[in-house]
Amino acid sequence: MSGFFERLFAGRWIAGPGVEDALREARRLNRLGIAAIINYLGEEYHRRNVVDDAVKTYIRLIREIGKRKLKADISTKITELGDLIDKGLAEENYSKIVDFASKNGVFVWLDMEEHRFVDDTFRLYVSKVKKGNTGICIQSYLRRSLGDIKRLPGGATIRLVKGAYSEPGRIAFQTREKTTENYSVLMSYVFKHFDRFTIATHDTSLLQKAIEANKIRRKNVTFAMLKGVRSNYARKLAIDGMKVSVYVPFGKEWIPYSFRRLREAGNLKLIFRSVFGG
Repeated sequence: MSGFFERLFAGRWIAGPGVEDALREARRLNRLGIAAIINYLGEEYHRRNVVDDAVKTYIRLIREIGKRKLKADISTKITELGDLIDKGLAEENYSKIVDFASKNGVFVWLDMEEHRFVDDTFRLYVSKVKKGNTGICIQSYLRRSLGDIKRLPGGATIRLVKGAYSEPGRIAFQTREKTTENYSVLMSYVFKHFDRFTIATHDTSLLQKAIEANKIRRKNVTFAMLKGVRSNYARKLAIDGMKVSVYVPFGKEWIPYSFRRLREAGNLKLIFRSVFGG
């Protein structure tokens, strides 16, 4: 059964187990006029050797992106870099990755995890925001997100998503409608106060609002989607002259990622359409 699930779901949403799989997918997307955001799957690491392997993988990935001149960012998480082992270790690894990426012309996204890691994620991001090649993920399902955006320093770059972790009601909105409503609020604020940002959603109504807003605001906006979800729409946006990126996960730890996608109950129709259609 697990093999069937892997072929049916993970095979569509995930590039494959290795770096070359991710690079191959990035090249394919680039030919379509679409950039990639490459993520090495894994989080909440408690062993130093696993963290070290993740950092080495990102360094190799950055080197190859630069060498092959791909249009590709990378994304990582603080618990993948060792935050649960030692906060200083995570900071050291994040700094190493950002500095190496800067030398190779690669942009680094720091993704969000569960709410208990938000403050540590912000702390690391702010420490490197002046490098200019870093961005942070903001999740609209968290009640605190507008306040978080308002306290970001100048030069910050945001990728706005809905969020897919399971959180209590005091922390996060519990319905798709409330999460979407907050996304719209956050998006309006970002359009007013930021020059460069990414709108990451498959919600057609939100996408259309963003497109209309940008006709007035004329900001540096990228539209991002997940690999294997609404692929035809992503291509249409690119053909229409929009900047588009696709989130490309790779690695062997595909199960938590895939189940988070399935847990987005409000998007089940969209997800199953992505599996059986495109």
